[in-house]
Amino acid sequence: MKRITLFAAFVAALSLAPVFAAPDFEAMVRKVEAIQDFSGSDFSGVFTIVSEKPGQKQSLTQVRMFRRDSKEQFLMLIQRPEAQKGQGYLKDGDNVWFYDPTSRKFTHSSLKQNLNDSEAKNSDFSKKSILEDYFIEKTEESILGKIPVYVITLKAKTGESSYNRVKLFIHKDLALILREEEYGASGRLMRTTAFTKYSPVGNGKFFPSQMLIIDEINEGEKSQVTMTELSTERLPDKVFTKAYLEQVN
Repeated sequence: MKRITLFAAFVAALSLAPVFAAPDFEAMVRKVEAIQDFSGSDFSGVFTIVSEKPGQKQSLTQVRMFRRDSKEQFLMLIQRPEAQKGQGYLKDGDNVWFYDPTSRKFTHSSLKQNLNDSEAKNSDFSKKSILEDYFIEKTEESILGKIPVYVITLKAKTGESSYNRVKLFIHKDLALILREEEYGASGRLMRTTAFTKYSPVGNGKFFPSQMLIIDEINEGEKSQVTMTELSTERLPDKVFTKAYLEQVN
């Protein structure tokens, strides 16, 4: 009888033991989005892109960026090189416009478009909305360098996304993306981005202040992006208008 009682107690103890459930990966992705969501304030900064292409001199692009995530607005104003100075992109909701001060005309653009012949795209600097565009297809654990990460594979919901599949390598402890791989419909790796440094901005927010973007199709093409002058100060409403782009030129 004593043995039976001890066995019953052992089984009961097991039933009360903590169960370690798998991580909630959807919640994890939402946390990644939230860390770079500045809906409670405006956000601005200057990013400098140094691009390399085989057989060519390094090119430098400098852009001043303004974001108002609460209204899905951003404005990017090119400051260098001199030949493109004054060109800009304006996003207001679903509309993205490109402005050319030489012709003084606005033309429709896209978040998919590369910025001034660099490897960076307009979407790299806008508010992240990962789960609006992708669903989680696969998850796994891995090591990136010496850092434990979760690897989340995302599948595009529609053909409107820049890439058919995206792999996010997320720091297990910090919920920050350390690496991102983007694939075409054929499964071919198209672009890799390494987020080498994050800077704190505002209350509990972080933004990648250094990243390396590698073109996996055209060998040797890459862009190093550095963000400076990061701020969450309130911006005038006029900044997010076509009139402002025309005025600053």
